[in-house]
Amino acid sequence: MTNEFLNQVVEDSEEYRDHIATVDQKGKRIWLYPKQPSGRYYRWRTWVSVVFLIFFLVIPFIKVNGEQFLLFNILERKFVLFGLLFTPQDFHLFVLAMLTFIVFIILFTVVYGRLFCGWVCPQTVFMEMIFRKIEYWIEGDGNEQRKLDSGPWTPQKVRKKALKHAIFFAIAVVVSNYFLAYIIGMDKVLAIISQPISQNMGGFVAMLVFSGVFYLVFARLREQVCTTICPYGRLQGVLLVKDSIVVAYDHVRGEPRGKLKKEKPAAEAPRPVGYGNPVEQVLSSVKEATATVQYPVATAKIGDCIDCKLCIAVCPTGIDIRNGTQLECTNCTACMDACDAVMTKINRPTGLIRYDSMTGIESSRRKIFTTRVYAYTAVLIALLALDVFLIARRGSIETIILRSPGQLYQQKDDTHLTNLYTYTLINKTAKDLPVKLQAVTAGAVIQIVGKEPVSIAKGEKIEGAFFIEMPADQLKGRKTPVKIEVISDGKKIDEVETNFMGPSGPLPKMEKDSDEKLEEESEEHSGKKKHDD
Repeated sequence: MTNEFLNQVVEDSEEYRDHIATVDQKGKRIWLYPKQPSGRYYRWRTWVSVVFLIFFLVIPFIKVNGEQFLLFNILERKFVLFGLLFTPQDFHLFVLAMLTFIVFIILFTVVYGRLFCGWVCPQTVFMEMIFRKIEYWIEGDGNEQRKLDSGPWTPQKVRKKALKHAIFFAIAVVVSNYFLAYIIGMDKVLAIISQPISQNMGGFVAMLVFSGVFYLVFARLREQVCTTICPYGRLQGVLLVKDSIVVAYDHVRGEPRGKLKKEKPAAEAPRPVGYGNPVEQVLSSVKEATATVQYPVATAKIGDCIDCKLCIAVCPTGIDIRNGTQLECTNCTACMDACDAVMTKINRPTGLIRYDSMTGIESSRRKIFTTRVYAYTAVLIALLALDVFLIARRGSIETIILRSPGQLYQQKDDTHLTNLYTYTLINKTAKDLPVKLQAVTAGAVIQIVGKEPVSIAKGEKIEGAFFIEMPADQLKGRKTPVKIEVISDGKKIDEVETNFMGPSGPLPKMEKDSDEKLEEESEEHSGKKKHDD
C-alpha cells in the first residue's frame, strides 16, 4: 500500500521538473517571500558567515613580503597567492592549479553535494546573512513583505522601500570596493577613494559599474544567480550521485503524508443486551461466541510528514524539498530547521529532512567512500603533490635568452667570433634583485649592449641585448652550447643554455681593408729604414 502511494506521489509531482519554482506558466518571474528561518543550523550558518566576512574584509589589508596576501590582478597579469607572486611565465602552474581545483570541486561535490553553496558561497552569505536580514528588519517577515508589495504606495511604504534600497546600494558600494581590492590591490582602491575623481576616472567608473552590478544581484536577481547563472549550480546534475550527502527528505519515514488530527475522547461502550438479567447475559455470550469473526478493514499508515508546508515557506529558492534533490536546492538547511521545529512540537523524532544520501534514506546505510570517491581522491593527491613539487622548484627569476633573428655570426678577427642575443629577466619575488649575466662556457665572454643591468624591481622585468664572443678554437661545429648564469649577490639564481653559431668549416682569413694595409706598409717601411740605418 505504501509503495503504491509513493509511486502515485512521484507520478503526480513530476511536473515540478518541467520548470523552476520562480517562473510561472507564462514565463513571468514569481517573486519569493521566504519566511525568516530560525534554528540550530541557521545559528551555525550565521557564525560561519561572520568568520567568512571577517576574512573577506581583513585579507586585503594583510601583506606578506610587501605583497597583498591574495591578489588577482588580471589587468596587469599579476597574481599573488599567500604572498607568492606569479607572473604569466608561471602559466603552466596556473593551468595545473586550475586542474587541481576542478578535481577538488568534483570530489567535494560527489561527497558533500552543494554544502559549499549553503554555507560559504559569497552569494549565499551576502544574500541571506546581510541583505535578507536587513529586509526582514525593515519590511518584516515574508507575509508582511507580500502585503506591503501588493498594497498601495503609502508614505510608510515609500519610506521603507527608500530606506531598504539606500542601505542595499551602500552595502553594494562597500562590497564592490573590496572586490576591486582583490583585483587591483587595496592601495590603489584607497587612492581612488581619497584622491580627486579626475585623477582616477577609470577606477571611479569601474567602482560605479561594480556597485551597480552587486546592487542588481542582491536587490533583484537574488536566487536566480544560483539557479540559472552559476555554472557550479548547473553542474549538479552530472556531479551528484545517489551516495552524495545532500539536504534530503526521508520519504520512507514521511510518506504517505497527512494532516495531523487531534484525537477525540473515547465514547462510552454500549451496554450489552440483557444487562442486569443473568439469563440474557448467558444467551448473549453464546451468541457472540458463535458469531462469525469480522476483521477490520486495512487502512494506510500515515507518515511523519503532516504536510504543513513550512519547508516550502522558508526555502529561499521556492522549491518543495519533498520532491527530492533538485537543481535549485542550495543546501541552506532552512527547511531542516523548520521541519525539526515541527517534529519537536508534535513529539516525533527530528531529522525528517536532514543531511543524508538517497542510499542512506532508502537502505538506512550511508556509504560515502565509494570507488569513484577513492579514484578522485587519488587523482587529487597526485595533482597536489605535483603542485607542491613545481612550486618548490620555482626559481626567483625567469630568464629568457634568444638569438637575434636574421643573424648567424660575426667574425671579429682571424681567431674570434661573436653572436648577438636578446635577453629578458623577470623578477618573481617581492623584493628588488641585483643581477649580473655571466658566461661559464670556456672562452665565452659577454659584452652588454648599452647600459648593463644592475637590479630588477620586484615583479618587474628588464630587456636588453648582448654579444657573446668566443675564440674559434673553442667551437664544436656549427652549433656550440653555451651556458649563461644569472648571478645575484654572488649566488647563482638561474642558468640558461643557448647555442653559439659558427662556420661549419675552418674560420676563413679576414681580408684587410685599405687602412690596415697602409698601416702595415708604414710599419714595414719604418722597420726597413731602421734596418738600413
